[in-house]
Amino acid sequence: MGCDGGTIPKRHELVKGPKKVEKVDKNAELAAKWKYCALSQEKLKRPIVSCELGRLYNKDAVIEYLLDKSAERPNADAVVHIRGIRDIKELNLTDNPEWEGERRNAKGDRYEDINCGMFICPVVGLEMNGKHRFCYLQTCGCVFSDRAMKEVKTEICHKCGDPFKIEDVVVLNGTKEEVEKLREKMEERRTKAKVKKSKKSKAAEAAVSAPSESKADDTQVDVAGRSSLQNGDESSQSAVAGPSGSSASSRSSKGSTSSTTSATKRSVQSMEEKSEVFKSLFTSHSSAKRTKDQTSNWVTHTPYHF
Repeated sequence: MGCDGGTIPKRHELVKGPKKVEKVDKNAELAAKWKYCALSQEKLKRPIVSCELGRLYNKDAVIEYLLDKSAERPNADAVVHIRGIRDIKELNLTDNPEWEGERRNAKGDRYEDINCGMFICPVVGLEMNGKHRFCYLQTCGCVFSDRAMKEVKTEICHKCGDPFKIEDVVVLNGTKEEVEKLREKMEERRTKAKVKKSKKSKAAEAAVSAPSESKADDTQVDVAGRSSLQNGDESSQSAVAGPSGSSASSRSSKGSTSSTTSATKRSVQSMEEKSEVFKSLFTSHSSAKRTKDQTSNWVTHTPYHF
């Protein structure tokens, strides 16, 4: 079987062994995580956002996904947990002054350092290229290295000064174990938020229903009181009434008519007094006219001068 012409085959050419497992280049894997969007696989460019699991995305790609979730995407599994804009945080990154971008190797004739990162830690100066652990704060979105967080222990952001808690720290591109821990925290936060919303809705419903019930009770009490008063008046009138009932009713009617007539007279008198006071403000009123002693025979430019 072959071996013609004096060829000498080797053992690996004749014996087929098990295939070797292909190993992924670590540098390429780090570059894919820290320099490319986890959803669109395009190069990261501002504005850059991160989810609660610490993955990096281009904000435009996430917005397109939220607008149309039915479209087919290669890495749709990486954004299943994102329900809306509130589930992502825009990162406040610090640029690396040594990184020149694509302008440095535009012709392709220069060496491009893969380990050079676009961003650095503002405290320590470490490059964000995957070799060092980085994290961000959910309160303000500032990004720091893990070394800076350990060396400078404080509850205030090193960059913007906003306060934060240990629970607000999210590791960027962490290991599988760290991602699972972040997922558990995310689920706990969401369950707590649901419980708070349900409590608020119940409290609002109770506040709306309470005044209506109190009003109904008040109306029932008023109606009952009025009916009891009417019944009491009727019973008292029936007890007092007898052979002299008609005379008492006639007297009450006469008294009411006399009171109404006196009230009308008083109102007319008060109206006349008010009209007299109002008329006295003008010069044509009798109180404003002068007597003969006050008038003079000679004429001046002011007729009221005396």
